[in-house]
Amino acid sequence: MISAPHKSSGKTLVSLGVMYNLVQDGLSVNSFKKGPDYIDPMWHRLVTGSQCRNLDPFLMGAGNCLHSFISNSDEKSFSLIEGNHGLHDGMDVDGADSSAGLAELLETPVLLVIDSQKMNRGAAAVVKGMQSMPPKVRIEGVILNRLQGVRQEEKQRSAIERFCGIPVLGAIPKDSALAITERQLGLTTVGETSDAKTIIRNAGEKIAGCCDLQAIRSLFSQASPLKTSCVNAEKKAMASVSIGVFRDPAFCFYYPENLEALEENGAELVFINALEDASLPDVDGLYLGGGFPESFLHELSGNQSLLRDVKAAVRSDTPLYAECGGLIYLCRAARYEGRTYPLADVLPFEMRFQRKPVGHGYLDMKSVCDSPWFTKGERIKAHEFHYSKPFGSGEMIAYQFEVQRGFGVTGKRDGALTANLFASFAHLHAIANPGWARKFVSLASEYKYKVHGRCAV
Repeated sequence: MISAPHKSSGKTLVSLGVMYNLVQDGLSVNSFKKGPDYIDPMWHRLVTGSQCRNLDPFLMGAGNCLHSFISNSDEKSFSLIEGNHGLHDGMDVDGADSSAGLAELLETPVLLVIDSQKMNRGAAAVVKGMQSMPPKVRIEGVILNRLQGVRQEEKQRSAIERFCGIPVLGAIPKDSALAITERQLGLTTVGETSDAKTIIRNAGEKIAGCCDLQAIRSLFSQASPLKTSCVNAEKKAMASVSIGVFRDPAFCFYYPENLEALEENGAELVFINALEDASLPDVDGLYLGGGFPESFLHELSGNQSLLRDVKAAVRSDTPLYAECGGLIYLCRAARYEGRTYPLADVLPFEMRFQRKPVGHGYLDMKSVCDSPWFTKGERIKAHEFHYSKPFGSGEMIAYQFEVQRGFGVTGKRDGALTANLFASFAHLHAIANPGWARKFVSLASEYKYKVHGRCAV
């Protein structure tokens, strides 16, 4: 695991640089991202060429994290986990859901990235604190990042190796050219970064020039063997229904497990570009994921024919599941940077974007009614990341959930319901909600029978 004492220390760039060099050497890499994150996994995938998986003890539970890690690792590949926030940051005071808690669960060594700015020998105190704080993990090496000069490096290196008893495996000078542009909720997506491959190559070259790659590579072999039972691969059901998935630069936030769960339950996924496709294909359901639609409101609003098709699909009872960006798309309009953009007009409110986060973090919700999607009393853990807030007659809508923690749509409710539509600010993970995909496919099957007069088998 590559982690850090706090967020924005440079662990993503170090992770990308390490993976880049492994791949350049002809090695296979399985990558993982701790916590609820869509953007870092996109960057991982661009480096490794394979899917990055999220591991989130809060959302998924420890057992599911362990199962996912083992299912997506193999003895012929290197497995690298990028932590999130600080090594010991988490919801629980005991740290079980922190990056350290995940490292303890997976028995993995940790490479710690230190933001060296404004410190000298005090860097050793930071590392010492990381070592002693429970859950106690094996920090096996340190990378010094954003160094101001040689003297600062010498002081930090000497203090860490003397007082912490672990080697400094890299010293990276401060370099603004290495930074990935950040936006309100994290890094810019790969699709919005024209020079993404150049950034990755530069990170790889910097890591190769400033770090002991051989020593870093040896850390992978220091991970303890995991005692596990046999993991059986999920069998994909024969496709019986088609589900259209909005997938483009505006709607790109999907956990791979969510898409795989739909396929495993019998759905054929048909990808739709909301920026370019003028009409909906013939599908039995629609999945509108998250993303940054505010960056593409001109194009989305200008594609009126697709907006009309989506509105007509909802009126015809097509099952539609929307989360965050998809919820925004379904509103009457969105107001952003002084301009108002007409949208699908399915939900009777205008979405406006605030300067500060409206909902940011984990959600804990309780279902208050039975619907085609969830049962009354069901508890759901999810996460939300949005600066948007609805204005208008949203109080007239029926909602699925009472929000116990977080904001949701209204501050008290989340999950707008109408016909076969469910629209929410919550991002669910299919591993923690195994019934979600099954119900979605079942609704699509019922719709297919209603329209075509035959069962989906």
